[in-house]
Amino acid sequence: MKNKKVIDSKWIITITLLAFVFSVVFSLLSELIIPNTYIFVSVIVVLLVILLGVLFDMIGVAITVAEEKAFNSMASKNIKRANLALKLIKNKDKVSSFCNDVIGDICGIISGSCGATISAILIIKLKTNSIIPVLIITAIIAALTIGGKAIGKGIAIKKANKIIDNFSKILYPFVNKK
Repeated sequence: MKNKKVIDSKWIITITLLAFVFSVVFSLLSELIIPNTYIFVSVIVVLLVILLGVLFDMIGVAITVAEEKAFNSMASKNIKRANLALKLIKNKDKVSSFCNDVIGDICGIISGSCGATISAILIIKLKTNSIIPVLIITAIIAALTIGGKAIGKGIAIKKANKIIDNFSKILYPFVNKK
């Protein structure tokens, strides 16, 4: 029996390139939206980015604790998405890395960058040199991200199979185009 490689160089290169591409796309979108819209819309965008990060963090945690047994049962009943769920679970290290590290971490970085942009806009509009808007916005983003992920991890551990089932329902039409 061959020993499985501890370091999967191809995966590391792939995930690094994916992180780069997603970072560029998310950064570009946020830089096009945030400075060119109302503060209220900018805040909504930041909240959606935080929510996306929390959601993918939940999926990443859920995939690590989901049980194959439940999805084997579904697959035996010809429930199509079950095979997708099983494939995700069998590749949990990669799926978790993608969800937590690529999407989750990038959302954290982008929300912070958006917060800095919103802070700069507020400082200009309020005609102040005060650092208070920066501190408050940074603290709110950090608190919402950390608090959201803490709540999400608890839910993900308790409801892992349900989360992965729902994630598979959403993904299935995109990965099984026939």
